[in-house]
Amino acid sequence: MGIRPSFARAFVAAVVYASIAACTTSGTQESASSHLGPVPAPTVGSTAGPSVPGTLIQAPALPGAQPISGNDRVYTADQSSNTVSVINPATNTVLGTIALGKPRLDPSADVLGAMYDGEIDVHGLGFSRDGKWLDVIDVTTNAVHIIDTATNKVVRTIYVGRAPHEGFFSPDGTQLWVAVRGQDYISVLDWRAGEEVDRIYSEDGPSKVVFSPDGKLAYVNHLRASRLDMIDVASRRIIKRLPIPEQAGGSSDEAISPDGRDIWLGMPTNGRTTAVVNAQTFRVEAVLNTGPRTNHPNFVTVGGVDYAYMTVGGLDETLVYRRSKTGAPPTLVKTIHNNGHGPHGIWPSPDNTRIYVALQNSDAVDVIDTHTNSVIKTLPIGQSPMALVYVARNTPATSTQNLGRQGLGMRTQNIPLRVSGSSGEGTALIRALPGINEVTIGATGLPPNQMFTAYASNGTRTTALMTMMSNEFGRIDEGLSYSYFFANHYTSVILKPGTPPGEHEPGPAMPMA
Repeated sequence: MGIRPSFARAFVAAVVYASIAACTTSGTQESASSHLGPVPAPTVGSTAGPSVPGTLIQAPALPGAQPISGNDRVYTADQSSNTVSVINPATNTVLGTIALGKPRLDPSADVLGAMYDGEIDVHGLGFSRDGKWLDVIDVTTNAVHIIDTATNKVVRTIYVGRAPHEGFFSPDGTQLWVAVRGQDYISVLDWRAGEEVDRIYSEDGPSKVVFSPDGKLAYVNHLRASRLDMIDVASRRIIKRLPIPEQAGGSSDEAISPDGRDIWLGMPTNGRTTAVVNAQTFRVEAVLNTGPRTNHPNFVTVGGVDYAYMTVGGLDETLVYRRSKTGAPPTLVKTIHNNGHGPHGIWPSPDNTRIYVALQNSDAVDVIDTHTNSVIKTLPIGQSPMALVYVARNTPATSTQNLGRQGLGMRTQNIPLRVSGSSGEGTALIRALPGINEVTIGATGLPPNQMFTAYASNGTRTTALMTMMSNEFGRIDEGLSYSYFFANHYTSVILKPGTPPGEHEPGPAMPMA
């Protein structure tokens, strides 16, 4: 959860998506000691208004909130190009990318070989309250990286447990709390020293950590357990465990509202729901049917009215709910059709006039005007963006220092999926990578728990790409294959029941989140 660097820009005590693995712009991995000189302690307090160490000052969308500034940055975590895209929100300009590893299957790097020592699967982001530090967590190579937002340089790398997913700075900025989703604990890091100082054991698959506006409590959701944990920050002890209705399923992402009242949990594993928790009573107030591949929530206030936004990857939509102050269920007031596919990470500007949405399957970011709830700009960025955060700064950032172009300007094409033998529908994303093309299959309306094979066709020749199984909800969320799609002039993708002749059936796929 993040905070604005001054009282007028104090940021929502909300959440960010997991983090990225980082290296220098030349692609060389930074070690825990590979910074230039000592890393200064983070600034605590604000420059305008109260300055109380260890407290979070929450004031997004309040009168006097500073407008979008050229010192601010929007960041996305780009999983296929292994980059962080850097955007100036004042001009809606993509300044470049921070390369944290080589792109997926880059033949020049032997990414899948035993000699590769870079980072893989940049996935999520967090930041310090003063806006000076960005944390990036890499899911596959278990790395946590700290980036100086003024210089775009990695100053610290720390390796943690298996498959970390989300990380965020503690309210006083001295620690980084990382949800180690491949295991069952929160890793508490002294990020300046580059070491783990504690582990908070929870249920299986902790996915994210968010802090209450006053900084006294933290909340942890879980991908493989229907629980939300409440942690006392000072003692680092779990003090309450809230059961989440089983129909909601496990949670991949969560956010806490700026007034500290609501915690919204995105539930992608059950197919289509969002749970709304009252943080004061610690009770589930509503379970919303939001749609397949429900992803990230976040919050804005416009004209004195409080809203929650939720991205729904399977429908290419961002939903807008009016939040209740009385405990009544939220009300859906707007469905925004994104200008692309797979909306994922989402974050507002400090003045709540804009909200930014990462489009995972279109390699782009939608800029939404929150007064009209319409997309006013779409920016091409790095490949397969997941997390997105808006980081406000009080001091100038060096615009393009240590930035490159990895992952930018690469061809991306979405093709309607032709489904044979059922009423299902879907999309095939074709993404150009160095030396190969990535094909991502997503489909809905299929018979549940059935094997399907995707074929590429150019009208005269058909080639099998991959075989996968629909889940219990009749969906294929994310089937991945790699081929020379563009070079072979393929024009369509066909999904057929069964496996290619002579092939063994693979086992069931794990749910994607």
